[in-house]
Amino acid sequence: MMNPHGLSLETLDLGKRFGSFTALHGVSIKVRVGSLHALLGENGAGKSTLVKCVAGYHQADEGSLLLDGREQLVDHPAAARRLGIGMVYQHFTAAPGMTVAENLLMARGRLPMVIDWPKVRRELEAFMDEAPFRLGLSLTPAQLSAGEKQKLEILKQLYLKPRLLILDEPTSVLTPQEADEVLQALRARCAQGQTTVLMITHKFREVMAYADEVSVLRRGRLVHASAVAQSDPASLAAAMVGQAQAVGRAADDAERPKVRSERSNPRQVELRIEGLQVLGDRGDLAVRGVDLSVQGGEIVGVAGVSGNGQRELMEALCGQRPRAGGQVLIGGQAYTATRAQNRALRVRGLPEEPLRNACVAGMSVADNISLRTFDEPGMAGLGLRRFAEAARRARSLTQAFSVKLRSEREPIAALSGGNVQRAVLARELSDPADVLLVSNPAFGLDFTAVTEVHRRLRAARDAGAAVLMVSEDLDELLALADRIVVISEGRIVHACKACEADRMTIGRFMGGQGDPVALQTLAAAAEADDTAPRAPSKPPAITEAAA
Repeated sequence: MMNPHGLSLETLDLGKRFGSFTALHGVSIKVRVGSLHALLGENGAGKSTLVKCVAGYHQADEGSLLLDGREQLVDHPAAARRLGIGMVYQHFTAAPGMTVAENLLMARGRLPMVIDWPKVRRELEAFMDEAPFRLGLSLTPAQLSAGEKQKLEILKQLYLKPRLLILDEPTSVLTPQEADEVLQALRARCAQGQTTVLMITHKFREVMAYADEVSVLRRGRLVHASAVAQSDPASLAAAMVGQAQAVGRAADDAERPKVRSERSNPRQVELRIEGLQVLGDRGDLAVRGVDLSVQGGEIVGVAGVSGNGQRELMEALCGQRPRAGGQVLIGGQAYTATRAQNRALRVRGLPEEPLRNACVAGMSVADNISLRTFDEPGMAGLGLRRFAEAARRARSLTQAFSVKLRSEREPIAALSGGNVQRAVLARELSDPADVLLVSNPAFGLDFTAVTEVHRRLRAARDAGAAVLMVSEDLDELLALADRIVVISEGRIVHACKACEADRMTIGRFMGGQGDPVALQTLAAAAEADDTAPRAPSKPPAITEAAA
C-alpha cells in the first residue's frame, strides 16, 4: 500500500505571546493524515495565531511542531513550503495585472531568468485537467468573479502539491454551489491521501457536512477536540463561548428557523425603492433599475456575491452616494437621506465596518453616541453642548446595549469590533426606528457579538421597523430574514419567502445562472404575495432563548 502524500500535524503545548498578551496557552492539537480538520473559535481565540505558527509567519515561544511524527523548526514561510505546507488566506493575494497562468507560476517562488512559455503552458494545462476546478489561463483576476478569485487562491496552492493545506475561511465569498464544489473537491483529495486540510471556518454547516475532526479554541486555549460524528452544533457553540445561549446561534447556522417571531401591532411604514439606478466607482451603472419594498415588521435580506451592486445600493439609500435615477419613498414620502429626514422619518443605519463608516475614530464613545442627537433640545443650550448630559446618556445606552468599555470618554477606536457595532446600535436604536438599513452586520465580529447584533435586529423588526439587510453570508439571511431577494449584476433577479427558500436555487441566481425569462415573474410574484396579510408566527423556543 502506498504511503499517503498527506502530512500529519501535531502541536505540543504551543505557546505564543505578543508583548504582555498571551495569544496561545499550551495548545496541543492533532490533525490526522488525510483528514479535513476544522478549527473553530471566536475572534481573538487564537486560530490565526496557531495556523501562522504552523505556516512559519510566527514562531512559537514554547512548545513543538511535529510533522509526520518528527519535530520540525518552521521559522519562515519558505521553510513551511519546503516541508509541504501551503496556506490560503481569507483575502485575495493574486497579482491583479497578471494572468491566471502568470499567477500560478509566481506561486512557485524562484523562477528562471528566461521562462519557456510553451512548455509552461503545457504543464499548466495538464495541471488544470487534473485540478478540482478550471480557470482560463489567459484571464486576469479583474475578469474573474469573487468565487473564481477564491478558486485561484486555492489553485495556486494545489499547484505546489502541498502535503498540508491550511485554509482561512475559504468559502466566505462563494455561492452555496461553489462552496460545496470546493469543499467536496478538497475532501476527496484528503480521502485519496493526496493532502491533509486544516480549515478555519465559522460555519457549522460546513463543519458537520465536510470535516472529519474539529478543534475549538477559546481565549488561546484548546477547549474541545473530537470527531465531527461525535459533535453537534450546539455543543460546538457552547465550547466556543462557554455560554448556554450559544445554542441558539448554533441552531441558526445548522438549520434556519422555518417560522418567524410574532409581531406586536407593527406600524404601517413602508420603504419602497422604484427604478433605482446608482453609478459605481468606475462611472458605470452598478445598480440597474432596482424595484423593492420592505414593510414594517419584516426583514428583507439581500443576497449576492460581493461586487454585484449591494454596496452601491446601500450607500445610495444612506446618502453616501448620489443616485443616477429612480426614487425612494418612506411612508409615501420622497426620501433623499438628509439629516432632517432621517430624524423625521426615523431612519436608522448600521453600515458595514461601522468604525470606518459610522464613527469618528478619534472621538470618544460618548461623542460618537451623541452624533445623532447633539443638537436636540436637552443636549445643547445657547449653542453649547451639554457634555455632562452627553456622558450620562452614553453611559446609560452602553450599559443597555452591553458595550464593554473602560469609560465612555475613551476613543471609540479603542473598542473591539463587536463593541463598536454595539455602540453604533445603541446610538441608532436608542429611539424607535421605522426603517433600519443594515449592511453585513456580522462582518468581522465574534460569535457572542453576532448573537447580540442579531437579537437587536429581530427586536427592531418585531417592534415594527422595516429592516433592509444586505449580507454576503447566506446562512445569516436564512436565519434572520422574512423575505430574501438576490442581486446579480446590479439587478434583483430572484425573490422568495425565507421560510420557503431553497439554498441551491438562491445559489444559482447568486452565480448568475438563474432562468432569465422567469426572473421578473419570480420577483413580481414574491412582491405581490408580500402585500397580502400574513399570519403571525412564532419561532422555535431555542431561537427565542438565544435572543
